[in-house]
Amino acid sequence: MIRIASDALAAAIDPLGAELKSLADGDGRELMTNADPAYWSGHAPLLFPVVGRPNGDTIRVDGRTYPMKQHGFARRLPFAVEAHGPDHARFVLTDSGETRAHYPFAFRLQVDYRVAAATLSVEVTIANPADEPLPASFGFHPAFAWPLPYGRARADHRIAFSADEPDPVRAIAADGTIAAGTNPSPLAGRTLALTDDLFAHDALVWDRVRSDGVTYGAADGPQLRIDFPDTPMLGIWTKPGAAFVCVEPWHGIADPEGYAGGFRDKPGVFQVAPGGSKRIAMGVTLVR
Repeated sequence: MIRIASDALAAAIDPLGAELKSLADGDGRELMTNADPAYWSGHAPLLFPVVGRPNGDTIRVDGRTYPMKQHGFARRLPFAVEAHGPDHARFVLTDSGETRAHYPFAFRLQVDYRVAAATLSVEVTIANPADEPLPASFGFHPAFAWPLPYGRARADHRIAFSADEPDPVRAIAADGTIAAGTNPSPLAGRTLALTDDLFAHDALVWDRVRSDGVTYGAADGPQLRIDFPDTPMLGIWTKPGAAFVCVEPWHGIADPEGYAGGFRDKPGVFQVAPGGSKRIAMGVTLVR
């Protein structure tokens, strides 16, 4: 583990997947999932080059078909530790023969973690060293403790959005793609009251989120503010009974149910210009 810290936060990152495995407050109280394998053993995987499940676990690029599992391959590959100091660390993944068998592009995926006071910042830079546009998606998938370790009941936790969210939400189909149609918004005003019943059929998906952040926790206790200024989509997910809830800022989404089009044309996919790069950031702040 690579460990970084401030007086208010301490983080541990695994070079395998450059995955955040622990985020604790200054008193050592854990703010992330307990990773109970009975529910889900992940912590905060990074989703690249796809978010969600491709239809048939394949993508189509320029007339050819490539195998691609849900959420992509970056979370299962070792990143190089390019820099590490007391409060920051940089991880890098580049293309290889292994990645090109699934995703036929050159890329550099750089992930910078930094702690400053009560904020953990994660900045991702997707660079394209080639001479053709790079199609990609990217998503964060952090799982926070539910309840947070401050003595408030699990039933008192909620997620408050920073803006009005009048749009309906999308559901996950049985095969993991995005189901046709929409469901009414589960919000009351800007607030999502967390209950297990919300997740009986998998995640809640906003394919157009207007907020650039949410606040999670009990209204009368310490909370987490999750800022996501660069991602136009959002998933919220847990498994009923689990001790975590995932707040997932995405620039990308699972395939629409039955999708048979090309990867470049898939909803949520962006293009990085030749020689260019795209930055996507997330911040997690402990608000007392």
